[in-house]
Amino acid sequence: MWMRMLNMSHIISMKHDVFKENKNTASKNKKMLKDSNVFAVNIMGAIGSGKTTLIEEAIKALKGKYRIAVIAGDVIADMDASRFIRLGVTTIPANTGKECHLDAHLVEHSLSEINLKDYDVLFIENVGNLICPTDFDLGEDMKIVVVSVSEGDDIILKHPVIFKTSELAVINKIDIAEAVGVDPATMVRDINFLNSKIPVLLTSKKDQKTVDAWVNVIEKGILSKKQGK
Repeated sequence: MWMRMLNMSHIISMKHDVFKENKNTASKNKKMLKDSNVFAVNIMGAIGSGKTTLIEEAIKALKGKYRIAVIAGDVIADMDASRFIRLGVTTIPANTGKECHLDAHLVEHSLSEINLKDYDVLFIENVGNLICPTDFDLGEDMKIVVVSVSEGDDIILKHPVIFKTSELAVINKIDIAEAVGVDPATMVRDINFLNSKIPVLLTSKKDQKTVDAWVNVIEKGILSKKQGK
């Protein structure tokens, strides 16, 4: 009986294609963002990579020049959202429940809570994960993946897809690289091996030049969007 159960095949009938539906919704989101000239950036990375801190640094540098909104993705908590709110920018918490990623529908729902024409840039902080977000476009203009040296210099090759599908890779917390026994150059080499076209930034909150380089990437995206590029 047990062996027969192992050999049984089960056919699951899907009433709709999840990925196709997500793609269609992402296209709608992209059009809404384009019509309002809002530069939207999807920031992905594992828990502890420093996504929230990088967004905070960009907000501090840019909020006097540009109108900023944030969608803060998380499974259930709103701790990251509260950090953005304290900086005085419009923040929409997007809780995914059991899901390990944001999808286009959640972003669409979040966008419905604000008037996009009131903003220049939208930061979308994805749920802390290096695998699930790769399958779900959100309608963003730019995908950024953030990794920290504290995750080990083998983290890149263990998660190849996200580096192949992103437009920018950030290696964060380089100030502690020596302490954790990691060579950032190895991480850069692995990223270039997976995707020779992707730019790579080395960042540390304690090194203002690297923070400025990060902020410049975001500002360049905002200005390009305004110019219709």
